[in-house]
Amino acid sequence: MFDIAFSELVVIAIVALIVIGPEKLPKVARTLGALTGRMQKYMAQIKEEVNRESRFAELQKLQEEIQSATIVKQANLESGINEITQDLAVAATDKNIVAEVNKLTESHPSKE
Repeated sequence: MFDIAFSELVVIAIVALIVIGPEKLPKVARTLGALTGRMQKYMAQIKEEVNRESRFAELQKLQEEIQSATIVKQANLESGINEITQDLAVAATDKNIVAEVNKLTESHPSKE
């Protein structure tokens, strides 16, 4: 984030020592350290929340893809079932026709 070299930190420390004074400098350093720690913790929480939201969005997208694939597969299965049902109905009709023809031939024997 910030690119501060060691020499710059030394200059900042010397200026702080002169401006703040040697008596208050440890207290100011502790306060500054605590504030920096809080800021880092806050940034980590924000980063984790953004990652969580990103994963949640990915999961929602995956769920939608699965649901659409499921709908397509279900439609394919239903059309296959309808085709099989129609084929069975045709076969049953053909069987009934054959049975009727057999009945008619039995009731009217052919003259040979």
